[in-house]
Amino acid sequence: MKTYDFTPLFRSTIGFDRLLDILGDSTARPGWPPYNIEKMGDDRYSIKMAIAGFTPQEVEVIQQGNTLAIRGEKSAEGEEPEVLHRGLALRNFEQSFNLADYVKVASAGLENGLLSIDLVREVPEQLRPRRIQIGSGTNAAISHQDNRHQLSDQSQPVRQAKAA
Repeated sequence: MKTYDFTPLFRSTIGFDRLLDILGDSTARPGWPPYNIEKMGDDRYSIKMAIAGFTPQEVEVIQQGNTLAIRGEKSAEGEEPEVLHRGLALRNFEQSFNLADYVKVASAGLENGLLSIDLVREVPEQLRPRRIQIGSGTNAAISHQDNRHQLSDQSQPVRQAKAA
């Protein structure tokens, strides 16, 4: 088992401590049930999980903070038929995913043994990048158009004084 030292990255990153902790976590995910994580767009993702034999009532999807937990618990049926070959793994499972900040579950559905969970990343407007205009001189905050109005207001009283 390899262990990586992320200490040099801590010196050059700010605010990514949680991400580096996740990278440093060497615990392996269980192999069952199998799943895919797909990127559907810039801020849209989908988790597809093969859970044949489970009904929607036997599966629970919970998002708590930045953790998405998926739990499947087979209900005990009264009479089970005699099984000659068991190829379907109908055992209970629990799978969890660490989500990035501002990622929410948009929808979840179970069809033909495939659980689909759609995720969307919704960053608040005040946290999105915005372009800052750079000015020069002492009145850097005043745009050129605002500056023209100030100049015309100052020059107008001077013209009236000369005319009188």
